Amino acid sequence: MLGWVPVCLAIGIGCYFSIKVEPKTPHFIYLLLSSAVLLFLARHLTEAISPLPVGVALCMIGFVLAGVRAHTVAEPVLGWRYYGPVEGRIIAMDRSQSDALRLTLDQVRLDRVPPARTPARVRLSMHSKGPAGITPEPGLRVMTTAHLSPPSGPVEPGGFDFQRHAWFARLGAVGYARVPLMGAAPAQDGQAGLLVFRIRMAASAHIQQRLPGDTGGFAAAITTGDRSAMSRDDLDALRASNLAHLLAISGLHMGLLTAVVFGALRLLLAAHPRVALVWPTKGIAAVGALIAASGYLALSGGNVATQRAFIMVAVALAALIIGRRAISIRAVAVAATIVLIWWPEALTGPGFQMSFAATTALVAVFGWLRDLEQDLVPRWAKPVFGVFISSLVAGLATAPIAAAHFNTIAHYGLIANLLSVPLMGVLVIPAAVLALVLAPVGLDWVALWLMGLGLDWILGVAHWIAGIDGARGYVIAPGPWVIPLLTLGFLLLVLWQGRLRWAGVAAILASFVLWQGAERPEVLIADNGTLVGVLTKDGRALSKAKGAGFVARNWLENDGDGTSQERAARHWRAGPIVHLSGKRAVASFAGCREGQIIVASVEVPALSDPVCTVFDPVRLKHTGAVALNQTVEGWVMTTSRDTAGERLWTAWPEPKDLPDQYVRINPTKRP
Repeated sequence: MLGWVPVCLAIGIGCYFSIKVEPKTPHFIYLLLSSAVLLFLARHLTEAISPLPVGVALCMIGFVLAGVRAHTVAEPVLGWRYYGPVEGRIIAMDRSQSDALRLTLDQVRLDRVPPARTPARVRLSMHSKGPAGITPEPGLRVMTTAHLSPPSGPVEPGGFDFQRHAWFARLGAVGYARVPLMGAAPAQDGQAGLLVFRIRMAASAHIQQRLPGDTGGFAAAITTGDRSAMSRDDLDALRASNLAHLLAISGLHMGLLTAVVFGALRLLLAAHPRVALVWPTKGIAAVGALIAASGYLALSGGNVATQRAFIMVAVALAALIIGRRAISIRAVAVAATIVLIWWPEALTGPGFQMSFAATTALVAVFGWLRDLEQDLVPRWAKPVFGVFISSLVAGLATAPIAAAHFNTIAHYGLIANLLSVPLMGVLVIPAAVLALVLAPVGLDWVALWLMGLGLDWILGVAHWIAGIDGARGYVIAPGPWVIPLLTLGFLLLVLWQGRLRWAGVAAILASFVLWQGAERPEVLIADNGTLVGVLTKDGRALSKAKGAGFVARNWLENDGDGTSQERAARHWRAGPIVHLSGKRAVASFAGCREGQIIVASVEVPALSDPVCTVFDPVRLKHTGAVALNQTVEGWVMTTSRDTAGERLWTAWPEPKDLPDQYVRINPTKRP
């Protein structure tokens, strides 16, 4: 029964995020009261029937948890494009997709913007080409002149919703600056969060000083979470070889670290006969490993993935302390329940889905193997067999989820993981722990040198695998029901007791059939009119070879196409879809013909006798990104507003604000 608790909570959380209209307070109260009644009734029902009302009650509770969390994190969101002075305190530093330094600021001040409408946090990409300005430091109060805008919606209807992601990150605006950064006030002292941030960045700098180049950047990433020194080539190679998970400080790193500390403490305690015989050495070692895991959580920055991994490790260690089995489905269920209660929004992210899919699959498979009466392999081969099975099972469990979210498959990922993951456990992580122990006496360079040898090997494997022809494949984006159906089948197979579990195989197969039949929109229009994509027999033709690169890359990846934007733009041909980029193109436009669709990146003047459909920033502000499909009755339109709905994190203008000309020139049919 315990294994189904997080499943029921997840169903309720998923329902909250899938609805199109934000529930009101009375709805949440009604659900809470109803769940209380169901739980009360379950106490008076037979054991065979009681799980049903309990499950329904947990679904309702999951719905309420997600709603409460969404309202708890509410902060002002910038409602317009802003250009002017920006001042704030640095609370995070990383790299953008374009490899630019990116700063997250809190305690924000904007010119002529009242505090009640000022975002709590903003994120800036620094694109200064002149003097470098000051060096960013944790906690430093800085100012610059920047372009800011509200977090953008999905790049296509039904796509990744960055608005929702930014809402739960309390991120009210994003933008960039092309002028140098200036200091407004020194870094503040006495705040625990900033103190840990400074320690992290100081540790990262020290590691990179000891291990220069890409190796040092890799070492800093897996120890402190600072990826700013990782080169674009190394990141691409790690992703193409399915080794990018080694960068994320998650379950693998946390598990290896605690295993090393736990094993070392047990050996030290066992070295003294009296201690080994009298003291509860297993519990003491577990407490020490838990302390080490807590320190690693703080040092790594404590992002959601690391916090999730820490909870899973803490549950396992707590089980050891009280004398229970550390690795079991019940322990995984407890960890998943805690994560969903604390961060309901984590359910929709690939990190939660992949980590718990891998953990659940590994626990289930090794549990089945443990229950076998005979050994499958000789004793000497068990370590090799364990590594192979772990990599195979984790890879199979996470591959569909990774492909659904990132549209890529690493064909040789199993080989890369078999050649790399064992080295993380026997050399890299132990060397990192040893470096921490030797740092006070200045001998950490010895351990870091050993750590660098392992990381050099992993980077070499990544580049070798990525260089093989066909190392990376691309898959089309699945429909909305594929992942839920796939998950249901997986959970039935693992959790259900009895013959009904084999229905999970049918559900998994059905999900792949649905995925295979997924269709892509014929026409896609960016939410600001800067890019248009038309599906042709040669793939998606893009209206521009440069600009709107993030949108272009997402469209092509969702099509299952790994081509570049420049190559996709070569297929663009003038036809019923006309794209006007810039003021000059709009000014020189002679007029449209009947049936044409005009997309412009700037406002199009009113047409006296409209015979075509126009999408410009004025209209797209009300619709978001647009998808069009042609039928015998005409074009069928789906907008981001249709799929996202009216939620806390969406800020669609009222339709009455749309000028009359755009209402009149809308012959496009809706589904």
